[in-house]
Amino acid sequence: MKLFSCFILCLLGVGHLAFAENRKPNIVIILSDDQGYADVSYNPHSPKEVSTPNIDNLAKSGVVCTQGYASGYVCSPTRAGLMTGRYQQRFGIYTAGEGGSGMPLDEIWFPTHLKQAGYRSGAFGKWHLGLTEDYNAVNRGFDYFYGFMGRGAHDYWDYDSESAIKFGGAVYRNLEILKNEKGYITTRITEEAVDFIQREKDQPFFAYVAYNAVHAPAQAPEEDVQRYDTGDETRNILMAMLYHLDLGVGEIVNALKDAGVYDDTIIIYLSDNGGAGTMHANNAPLRGAKQFTYEGGIRVPFIVSWPNKLKAGSTCDVPVWSTDILPTALAVAGIDPLPGSKPLDGKNMLPALLGKTDKIHDALYWCSGSDGKWAVRQGDWKYLFERGEVGLYNLAEDIAEKDNLKDSHPEKLQELKKLYDEWFAQMGEPAAGSKNYKRKSRGKKKKKPAIK
Repeated sequence: MKLFSCFILCLLGVGHLAFAENRKPNIVIILSDDQGYADVSYNPHSPKEVSTPNIDNLAKSGVVCTQGYASGYVCSPTRAGLMTGRYQQRFGIYTAGEGGSGMPLDEIWFPTHLKQAGYRSGAFGKWHLGLTEDYNAVNRGFDYFYGFMGRGAHDYWDYDSESAIKFGGAVYRNLEILKNEKGYITTRITEEAVDFIQREKDQPFFAYVAYNAVHAPAQAPEEDVQRYDTGDETRNILMAMLYHLDLGVGEIVNALKDAGVYDDTIIIYLSDNGGAGTMHANNAPLRGAKQFTYEGGIRVPFIVSWPNKLKAGSTCDVPVWSTDILPTALAVAGIDPLPGSKPLDGKNMLPALLGKTDKIHDALYWCSGSDGKWAVRQGDWKYLFERGEVGLYNLAEDIAEKDNLKDSHPEKLQELKKLYDEWFAQMGEPAAGSKNYKRKSRGKKKKKPAIK
């Protein structure tokens, strides 16, 4: 009898091992909002008040992408590209207003691809990809949603469902508006994400955790604000907001460890664009900020951790960006895009993260359409246009974009401009208006007639 019992236990053990070996890795995306390039303390340019121990530990556990980019210089366009693995401009998303109004519903969204591999998917926090029920995350492939559908400027304590939608609007659980929510919203997003990990730990899961921190309004618990003394009230509050964001990262990592799934979970951490000047973010050593195509508006903190596969404490100097996350997740899951999917523009980052290639893109493009800002990077060279101002920079020699080489390298300028024009011609029109920029006349204002 004892021999039979041992035989059964051995069979169960072998079966459990086989299950563990065949299980798909989990996928976690942590997206911060308007975080400065130097507002992570693993960045040697970070000022002394910045302390992000949990984000730093995540960086130590995996790969820091030193040339990691967002595909937009404002919030919603980056999210549209991330959710589709495609240039958001292909389907007419150039600005935050266009993205926030909703992506075309014929695009295939991130979690829909993963369903074919048995993934359960949860979305948490800021959505900013459509305001009506059709665009709710649970109607776009996610199994669970906790968050708000409007833009990032949601109050951090006020959950009033009557709040103006442009400031984030109501907080939802799936399709239900929550009437009695309380607490600091950064903390609530973390709690919901941790609960999801605990519930879904026995099967492969995808968690998309999109904090609205550290987007305006500048709000944080007063006792945490008092911990900082930068001489700048807004900067003090930003640091307190960052403190809670960093706590959230730590709690998510701990939840994965407690669930026994940390080692085979790929965690991708990044910001949706550069730090905002209005919040006194620090983007050193980069030029510019959110809403600019200079590096400070698009180059972001970008970390990829996967303990079972990626070397801890390493760096990747290959340009990668947010649109690459979906193709990378498909590679991690060992699946192809759904049959009939539109071609992806993003690339699998794993060869670059593993040090097996020094290039995955021929070029990267940014464009705000009629807003009049665009850029292209090919190799070390970058051409940009900012509402009539033209720049050409060699980023390998001038990461701060101080030395405009447009006059000394006119042939390179024309080469990159031609490359951009060819790309732009392939992009779609927005739902309203035109994608083309029309420079406004700077003529003298007409004098108003005197009132008699």
